[in-house]
Amino acid sequence: MAGLRLGPLLRYTDGSSATIWVETDRPCTTEVRCADGSRGTTRTFQVAGHHYALVPVTGLTPGTATEYEVLLDGARAWPPPDSPFPPSVIATPPADEGMRIAFGSCRWASPPAGEKDPVGPDALDTLSARIAADPEGTRPDVLLLLGDQVYADEVSDATRRWIAGRRDLAEPPGEQIADYEEYTRLYDESWSDPKVRWLLSTVPSCMIFDDHDVIDDWNTSAAWLADMRATDWWRERLLSGLMSYWVYQQLGNLSPDELAADPLYAAVHETPDGTDVLRAFAARADTDPASVRWSYRRDFGRVRLVMVDSRAARVLEEDRRTMLEPGEAAWLREQVMEERDSYDHLLIGTSLPWLLPHLVHDVEAWSAAMCVGERGARWARLGERIRRGADLEHWSAFPASFDSLADLIAEAGTGPGAPATVSVLSGDVHHAYVAEPSWPGRAPDATVAQLTCSPVHNSVPLSIRLGFRFGWSAPARALGRRIARHGRCGPPAVGWRKTGGPWFGNQLMTLTLRGRSARLRLEQARAERDGTTALRTVTDRELA
Repeated sequence: MAGLRLGPLLRYTDGSSATIWVETDRPCTTEVRCADGSRGTTRTFQVAGHHYALVPVTGLTPGTATEYEVLLDGARAWPPPDSPFPPSVIATPPADEGMRIAFGSCRWASPPAGEKDPVGPDALDTLSARIAADPEGTRPDVLLLLGDQVYADEVSDATRRWIAGRRDLAEPPGEQIADYEEYTRLYDESWSDPKVRWLLSTVPSCMIFDDHDVIDDWNTSAAWLADMRATDWWRERLLSGLMSYWVYQQLGNLSPDELAADPLYAAVHETPDGTDVLRAFAARADTDPASVRWSYRRDFGRVRLVMVDSRAARVLEEDRRTMLEPGEAAWLREQVMEERDSYDHLLIGTSLPWLLPHLVHDVEAWSAAMCVGERGARWARLGERIRRGADLEHWSAFPASFDSLADLIAEAGTGPGAPATVSVLSGDVHHAYVAEPSWPGRAPDATVAQLTCSPVHNSVPLSIRLGFRFGWSAPARALGRRIARHGRCGPPAVGWRKTGGPWFGNQLMTLTLRGRSARLRLEQARAERDGTTALRTVTDRELA
């Protein structure tokens, strides 16, 4: 009898359809059957000996929440008979009732029950417990996971022991993930957490990768990439990372119509084992990033989300360095500007913050100027060493792209048909903050904000706390100006100021969007005296 290895994950939802992702332990027919009579059925597909299905469910009624079950070859596999959680549901709230969008990034898998958690309470586990305790209460309509869903370069002790049982850790890449099978272990460890498993079965999710899904500071520079390609383990690591990302994360970002039109999805389904097909796709994505688009768009009624790949779509050559290759940049502009009067709120999801502490921004801009040769070869070598050592590879390390995004946001937020808000949603930097931009000589009609929230569950050492607190300070800003002058860096296209934070802890932000109003809440997971955890509000404020 077939069984569930992972899932179900409720991924795409709209007013009448949804997709449910599962991993099974053998080939089978997977069926999702809803209490209201809607259903969907598909056969599993196979990659590297693992079996998956993404089940499209149609016939849903807008404005309802219906319980569902998963059947494998006709036998019920979800919910388990002894589940302590409420039934999983597919909810399709009416578009005119607004949206609650929770987001964050950077999640290490929680340890097994009963083991001490070295980094404190997990915000996703805590959110799950709150929803389970009050299923009819306030819950997100969608959860955005903005990168580092798994850590291929920082594994747990349990995973390290498992890897040691299949290969020699003395051989590169050592204790890091080496291949597709080891990636499946990461997802199993992270998503089999009972609370997270139930949460992802009942709250729709959208995902995008960041560096740790492959390796720390992935695609920092052309020199970095050349060094990685010179190793004998990098190619397998990268191809496995992209293959597993497509299976475990990217497929669920797509609508049923997009899936039906996707030739790769069809090809993987049509062959008994899709490993070679998917591997060829990942190899093409590596050699020609412009041939693959990981970015995507979702419209939730009057809310538009444009999720941007700010890792794999980079142009790394120093003389034409950009965060997005030209086709990707054109696509982003098209998604933002198309039928602009059809949305009240624009969300641009990018794992890396657009607006950083001013000192960090200026140092990144300086390193970009040094590496392109602004002060000669010796400074270029120093700039590259500092860029790698200090992780200087955010939007501000790509000055032309930083300014282009500033111009696009200003254009989108100005004039007739402008939305009420434009929010850039990011993570990565292991703290949370709100920053508001201002453009010299112009003022967009929309309220614009950089909303950064991380980590969901990870360490925040004292050095990070002190560094970012100083980075936001006035003395740090003055120091940054001096560094930028040394690099002969022109002023950025936009100014900004921090209006909230920095906040440190395991945390989630939630945007509540209703009509043309927007409200932001930041909550942190904290241990209670009775041994439970709870999400405690740190800030709750109106944006518009």
